[in-house]
Amino acid sequence: MLLLGLLALLTAPTAILAEEAALVLLPAAAVDGEGIFLSQVLGALPASALPHIRLADSPAFGQVTILSRSRIHEIALAAAPDLVSTNWTGAANIRITRRARTLNETDLREQLTAVLQRDNVGAKGDLELRLTRPWSPIAIPDDPFTLKILDLPTSGVSSSFVVRFELRTAREVVGTWQAALQARVHKEIWTARSALKPGQLFSEADIARERRDVLALREAPLAMEIDATLEIAENVQAGAPLYSRSVRLRPVIHRGQVVDAQVQENGMVISLKVEALENGAPGQLLRVRNIQSRKEFRGKIQNENTILVLL
Repeated sequence: MLLLGLLALLTAPTAILAEEAALVLLPAAAVDGEGIFLSQVLGALPASALPHIRLADSPAFGQVTILSRSRIHEIALAAAPDLVSTNWTGAANIRITRRARTLNETDLREQLTAVLQRDNVGAKGDLELRLTRPWSPIAIPDDPFTLKILDLPTSGVSSSFVVRFELRTAREVVGTWQAALQARVHKEIWTARSALKPGQLFSEADIARERRDVLALREAPLAMEIDATLEIAENVQAGAPLYSRSVRLRPVIHRGQVVDAQVQENGMVISLKVEALENGAPGQLLRVRNIQSRKEFRGKIQNENTILVLL
């Protein structure tokens, strides 16, 4: 019989519920930023048995709102006239605060990493952050929030830097803080497994991909894939990373080599033999000397046998 009575109570219309069951005002309640609702301030009944009535705005985080039973009664009856009001009990006033959660160091580091990775690091590698000083956990609203970077050094993310940031929910700014950070950006880059010398073909060099912290490098690492048209341009020690300057286009014309120069002028093409005065790769400008007149000029390398001169 008790079970049947309970089922009847839960399935009865709102007016009957309000008349047969006491609407008990709680002495205190914690709410989120959406607002204060009738179901959050009353006890004794399941929330689903009450009409969805918004009583007031939520208090700002860290502040308190006091609502009297008479005021809640008044608002509820205005929104739902069928709500019978003869059986309201409980506290005379309710103290309403915001629900809170703790933002600890792990949570903060994850948030900072996600934002800086997305907005500043991108495809440069995988960002890893560590706080230089311990973070004291803070209470923040138990609402979805976003972290916004307010100040970042002009150099961007570096091995050691300070960032100022803001936490914000959909309806309010929670506050601003500052954090000193140490960063690493991990990425697979080309490194020398053994010593490399100038002139070695890049495609045949003893190199491998290794995961390194690119922020610790003095310049940007080589981003090219293996290319048969490239050669090593400088001495590289075993274990050292390769930089953009570590490779160059492999010369197809060498100093002292005699090649054909094609001179184009007014739609005419004149061919003559010239001597290369330096090494050069396709697409580069090459300094050459006319074998007969000994006059020097520059031409653009087309292939291993031809340069093009535009007058």
